Amino acid sequence: MGDRLKGRVAIVTGAGRGIGRGEALLLAEEGAAVVINDFGGSATGEGGEKSPADEVVDEIKATGGQAAANYGNIAEFKTGEELVKQAIDAFGRLDIIVNNAGILRDRMIFNMAEEEWDAVIAVHLKGHFNLTRHACVAFRQQRSGVIVNTSSESGLGNMGQANYSAAKEGIVGLTRTVARDMGRYGVRCNAIRPRAATRLTISDDMREAAARGGAAGMTPEMLQAFERANPPEAIAPLVVWLCTDEAANVNGRNFLVVGNQIGLYSEPQVVADIRSDHGWSLDELSKLMPEQVTNDLTNQWAPKEEAKAG
Repeated sequence: MGDRLKGRVAIVTGAGRGIGRGEALLLAEEGAAVVINDFGGSATGEGGEKSPADEVVDEIKATGGQAAANYGNIAEFKTGEELVKQAIDAFGRLDIIVNNAGILRDRMIFNMAEEEWDAVIAVHLKGHFNLTRHACVAFRQQRSGVIVNTSSESGLGNMGQANYSAAKEGIVGLTRTVARDMGRYGVRCNAIRPRAATRLTISDDMREAAARGGAAGMTPEMLQAFERANPPEAIAPLVVWLCTDEAANVNGRNFLVVGNQIGLYSEPQVVADIRSDHGWSLDELSKLMPEQVTNDLTNQWAPKEEAKAG
């Protein structure tokens, strides 16, 4: 057991399985007391059971650490408040929150139901807000705190995941703004984009389809190779490092975490522009945009016939 986080208290949402479980265990290993939040639902957010959270708590306590279970649904505003109160009541303070809980409701945009959109936004984006908002009250008062959010490479665009992509990229925007809102109070907020073999990335349906002859080009052997290269626990070291004082200079940024690679994403910037002192006419844009701004762009997702013609 290390001591980088000795005496500190953390909350991890979705900590009963997968990435969250690995984060909670390593936080505890480094000396933090951890509140394990897990609704215990399915990958689509349905149902709910206490055993996932309880098992992680038992695992931490078995190694001499401190932990407490919470079974609340982070999609509900009150759960964020209850988690902060629980951490302070049980362990005397709150220093770290890791927003990790998530679900999937994949569907092509033209088939997506309103409920499928709302459910994913509620758990991911609103769930991040629910805990962050209440934790920041405590963090502002004590003039310290660390927030680590969970975005995704899918936020950059991924077929069949309009709801998930919107939520995950919204989390990056949330991260940048919370860093600005809370930086003056000694609080840091960063985000990760993890790639790991979890029940969200490799579903039972995907395994069955692969066994029948391939799922989206994936064979059982390919799935196994992905699992070996991207275990969920591989995400935890960066997350825990971001919670330490060694990362005091890192705020408002987002990182790729995949297998043996960690990468810092660049921040968005204007890469080409045109300027005018009189506003724009459509005729001017028709001339200048293709010449100076969009000349190197290609439509990667055009119909195949158009792509060939281009």
